[in-house]
Amino acid sequence: MSTTSAQTKSTNAFLAQAAIAFGISFSANTIGIVYLPLDIWQRGFLLMTTLFLVSSCFTLAKVVRDQHESSKVHSRIDEARLEKLMAEHDPFKVVG
Repeated sequence: MSTTSAQTKSTNAFLAQAAIAFGISFSANTIGIVYLPLDIWQRGFLLMTTLFLVSSCFTLAKVVRDQHESSKVHSRIDEARLEKLMAEHDPFKVVG
């Protein structure tokens, strides 16, 4: 009794779309900061918050991915234990 877990993998098109969307949004934000009629300190604040937001998004994405992978490993271990118990079980064995 072998079960294969379906591996979900992003397509190249999805990866390209995500990278393009990130590049456009980051560029638009940076261009907006540069061309806003603000003092240098206000621009610096907006730039720092933008960089902090980007790094926080990457960290959050990594944590979510790691938790998902961890849960997949635990479920595989549980499946392996169950398969081992089922393989070792003999329903015709007389207990007594």
